[in-house]
Amino acid sequence: MIDTYSAALAFIHGRTQFKKAPTLSRMRQFLHELGDPQLKVAGIHVAGTNGKGSTVANLRELFMADGLTVGTFTSPFIVRFNERISVDGTPISDEELVGLVQQIQPIVAKLDATLASGGPTEFEIITAMMFLYFAAQPIDIAIIEVGLGGLYDSTNVWTPAVSVITTIGYDHMQILGNTLTAIATQKAGIIKTQVPVIVGKLPAEAQQVMIDTAMSKRAPLRTLGVDFTTKLLPPQGWQERFNFDGLEAHFKDLTTPLLGDYQVDNAAVAIAAYLTYHQATQLPVVTSDVKAAVTATQWPGRFERLNQDPLIVIDGAHNEPAVTELAATLSERFGQQTVYVIFAVLADKQHQQMIQTLGALPNVQLRLTQFEGPNAKRPATDPTMLAHEMPNGRTAEVFDNWQAALMQTLQEMSSDDALLLTGSLYFISDVRAYFKDGSDSETD
Repeated sequence: MIDTYSAALAFIHGRTQFKKAPTLSRMRQFLHELGDPQLKVAGIHVAGTNGKGSTVANLRELFMADGLTVGTFTSPFIVRFNERISVDGTPISDEELVGLVQQIQPIVAKLDATLASGGPTEFEIITAMMFLYFAAQPIDIAIIEVGLGGLYDSTNVWTPAVSVITTIGYDHMQILGNTLTAIATQKAGIIKTQVPVIVGKLPAEAQQVMIDTAMSKRAPLRTLGVDFTTKLLPPQGWQERFNFDGLEAHFKDLTTPLLGDYQVDNAAVAIAAYLTYHQATQLPVVTSDVKAAVTATQWPGRFERLNQDPLIVIDGAHNEPAVTELAATLSERFGQQTVYVIFAVLADKQHQQMIQTLGALPNVQLRLTQFEGPNAKRPATDPTMLAHEMPNGRTAEVFDNWQAALMQTLQEMSSDDALLLTGSLYFISDVRAYFKDGSDSETD
């Protein structure tokens, strides 16, 4: 019998992560054995290469401002595993998590014994726990983030009221495919028949996949830059300002504390999904509530300020599209000051492109290091190797561990300089724990 929190986590993390052949049939059977709790959950499904977490955070605040009880399912976690399943921003308790594992363990054992491919994977188990938890609360609405891809993701056994696809870029190519069309096809797998779908700014080939899939599913398609738009306003302090227009709504001078033009896109996609849900449910939209909700949105590890003087920031950019957006923010917001960047990355990521992008910034002093990866199969990249990937004419200091890089940088930087630690969600989780006395880490 599993009767402790540590034993419950060991059970979850002890499961296989992937099976040889992708399928949803095992997940459907698993949930059917549990009474099909997903049928009792209404809400919004969010996929995309980047921006999922920020979009979920915005949606949570928007619906909480309506007075609704909001469940969120996200990955990875930054401090504790429990963050992945939350209600109104409060993570599931240790006791509730143990109870869910006790509930599903006999079913998992049964499927292990009867299915030729074996029982549920780690993420399938976490997904089932989430559906059970939300069905029992009860909640008014769930905002459920896809784990990986979309088409064969275990969350895709669920039919939402609105589907969202934030961005499409190169990441997880070994699983999702080597072209934007192939990756977009996987993400578009969450589009359901006649269910409205909201998409962010996508490359042309990815957008065409969304158009074709939505048409074949008779799903109303609403696209950022076409059906709803934003206008950036001059920033004031640690925030972005913008106007939103579209879907019969006009919001002026919205502010988000999440820095970066891409965060305005994420907020706009969330607002569009929120409005679409309201149109379907005939809920009233209160402008002041929308403004307050976007202003209140926080998302740890996304250009998060850990210290003001000196300025220390962490960002979970862990693929080339995210680093490109991060570089734009560094140029636009911090172009007049020196930014020390301590960079560490997993070996299975596009680290050469990421290094080339960051290393080309004239105001950046890049410092390369490493951290303890999640397991032996996913190690961090040797920083000496990263140093050979720098742009021509640029060099970077190499450190055996990130703590040494941090200590030396803090000694060298002036009060006018900024420090950014980035490259992996595992890495910034460790850094955040160092500064905030947290614990644990998760996945990219």
